[in-house]
Amino acid sequence: MMKTKRFDSLRRGGFTILVSVLVLSALTRIVSASLAISDGAEPPDRADVALLCPPSDEISQLLQDLAQRDAGLTEREEAVAMREQDFTVARQEIEASLIRLAEAEARLEARMHRSKTAADEDVSRLVEVYEGMKPKDAAALFETMEPAFAAGFVARMNADTAANILTNLTPETAYALSVLMAGRNANAATE
Repeated sequence: MMKTKRFDSLRRGGFTILVSVLVLSALTRIVSASLAISDGAEPPDRADVALLCPPSDEISQLLQDLAQRDAGLTEREEAVAMREQDFTVARQEIEASLIRLAEAEARLEARMHRSKTAADEDVSRLVEVYEGMKPKDAAALFETMEPAFAAGFVARMNADTAANILTNLTPETAYALSVLMAGRNANAATE
């Protein structure tokens, strides 16, 4: 904010000086032209005007100050242009990185989907194997498994096969599997 005020005051001061110089130049030309017309001679060229109205030290200093300010503004404009170019390059790099990240995320999601599908296929095959076994033999296997693990297989079986296997389990194991299967979706959202 402070720089903006200072820059505005410098710009106004520069503008005032520029207008003063232009007015002085116009007056000089008018005086030169009127002298030439009154004498019937050609108007003097700039070198003659400079001799007639030599620039004062004050005007010379003002012109130098204007030239310095102009050079400073040009330098600032170049710096701003370089920053804009840097921002453009950085934005392009960020956009490219975001695209690469999205592609990597899509590949990871596809890999996870294949993994889950493969795991589901493996479990489905095991369910088919257990369903194909004699209920008494399958029950013997389920007795040795962790109840949560065994409940996952029994829950995927068709109802008749699962009933035959549960019938051949000890009552404690059959109860534990039944409780686990009944409670699997107890915490699922209802809406």
